Amino acid sequence: MSRRSSRLAGIATLATVGLVLTACSGTVTPTATTSTSPPSAVKGGTLNMLGTGDITYLDPNISYYSIDQIVLRMFARALFTNPAVEGKTTIAAPDLATELPTTGNGGISADGKTYTIKLVQGAKWDTTPARQITAADVVRGVKRTCNPVQPFGGIPDFQDLIVGYKPFCDAFAKAGSTAAAIGTFLEKTDLPGVVAKDDATVVFTLTHPAAFFLDMLTMPAFSPAPVEINKYVPGSADGAAHTISSGPYKIDSYVATKSIKLSRNPAWDAASDPIRKAYVDNIDINETLTQDSVQQQLETGTPSADMEFDSFTPASQIPALVAKGDKNLQIGPSSSSNPYVVFNTVSPNNNKALANVKVRQALSFAISRANLIQVMGGPQLNKPLSQVLPEPIVGGETKFDLYPYDVAKAKTLLTEAGFPNGFSVKFLYRPTSASSLKGFQTIQQDLSKVGIKVVGVPSPSADFYSKYLTVPSVAIRGVWDLSLAGWGADWYGNAALSFFNPLFSGKPSFPPVGSNYGLYDSPAANAAITAAVNAPTQSEAKTLWAAADKQVMEDAAFFPITNPQQPNYHAAQVHNTIYVPSMQQFDPTNVWIDKDKQGG
Repeated sequence: MSRRSSRLAGIATLATVGLVLTACSGTVTPTATTSTSPPSAVKGGTLNMLGTGDITYLDPNISYYSIDQIVLRMFARALFTNPAVEGKTTIAAPDLATELPTTGNGGISADGKTYTIKLVQGAKWDTTPARQITAADVVRGVKRTCNPVQPFGGIPDFQDLIVGYKPFCDAFAKAGSTAAAIGTFLEKTDLPGVVAKDDATVVFTLTHPAAFFLDMLTMPAFSPAPVEINKYVPGSADGAAHTISSGPYKIDSYVATKSIKLSRNPAWDAASDPIRKAYVDNIDINETLTQDSVQQQLETGTPSADMEFDSFTPASQIPALVAKGDKNLQIGPSSSSNPYVVFNTVSPNNNKALANVKVRQALSFAISRANLIQVMGGPQLNKPLSQVLPEPIVGGETKFDLYPYDVAKAKTLLTEAGFPNGFSVKFLYRPTSASSLKGFQTIQQDLSKVGIKVVGVPSPSADFYSKYLTVPSVAIRGVWDLSLAGWGADWYGNAALSFFNPLFSGKPSFPPVGSNYGLYDSPAANAAITAAVNAPTQSEAKTLWAAADKQVMEDAAFFPITNPQQPNYHAAQVHNTIYVPSMQQFDPTNVWIDKDKQGG
């Protein structure tokens, strides 16, 4: 999934290929979100969410994928976020902040480089006794993003934007990897660009004006962190087991790859939270099912099956659901590149063949985008994408296709590159994901036509990112040559930067601080990206982002496939299902359940 964030995550962002669709035919059109006015809402009960896979981390400062954001919404508050309000789901709104900073209210300085943010009173940590969230907690959270053990994946977005951030992180990298060393560094080392002016005021100072900064602050990475977190290594199981809540729910239990159970957080004050209504009393997440079984259970209307977690409606079933007018199916935009083919540009295999741009171009001509789209849901659900930026992302998206399917052209380029008889590549995929498996099989068939043998490297879903794609040494050893990943904007608004900096900006975007899994590094692309980041006006930025897009595609840094529409399904007893693109899901903190279906 993407990180929204952001992922998606990240976008992505966040869609992992395991969440991409599998097969579909027929006509599909976007459907409206189903909402119910607050007066008719019913409180109480347990929201049962059904899924097929696990989150990456229970830690806002390092979590980066959309699946993480679903859970973070329940227990972790941020400075700003995207609300579950029709027409406003991609607009930044105050969460812990008292208001949106502007030049008019003094929140943004005249030169556009200083942001002063006030925190709401009554927002508390679930500690004993409950404790007010402070500006110092916000500073600690931002500092933790570049911890030396498990840093946040979107750091390239802002490492050169926040004053002193990169030097701070360079020093942090040498602090040591124990909890004690990390905690000591955090508490004793200042970050000049993020300062607690007083308990209720945090000040961000930027190296240059950035109109997108307020939208960027919707990323969970900028969430506060309690001082107790210093007892644990970031990303550790021990840290997850001692998660402290700031939202309406608290973590009662987390069994990796199995389940997450949450209940009401007694320290949460609804009056301090404009984002979450928290109608249900408990939320239970089952991570052990299959995509088909999730759909089957949701359609039965049993109290033990209310909403999807990471599993989306099987694409093969969507035409029938649309034909019968099933109001529980909703289809919304994703504004993502999901999935795309990753080329491992540093693989030593085949005499470093993938380091050769002609080889990557040959593979791009040899892969049929149409074939992949067909097995991933068909063109009704998947808009073809042949460049970096999908629509609608503000700034720079220009449609072009440098690599239309052409087997003859692919063979010619392979011969020019010194591989007239082809070679063998290793393809990293997830056999438990129907879409990942089908994508692997389709590319295997396509590349066989130009003499490329594709050998599968199966990975458990839980290991796909954490043990393979986000570990550069694995790529450098040539454990894999090709794979599928997905990406969405890290925020909404002026978001072109959130595609280029984390994915294509050379060494600063290498994992684990970035998501440039194939370790692509092009001086020409780096220069084009830098020029766009520093554009003095939005109109100039659009032109320069388009140029950066063209350069990345000329280098065949990756092979984009589709900008998909997102199908989601919920049981009939669930209401106020507002689709929030940053989560790729309905907001679980704002749904309510019929009184007679509030199962445990």
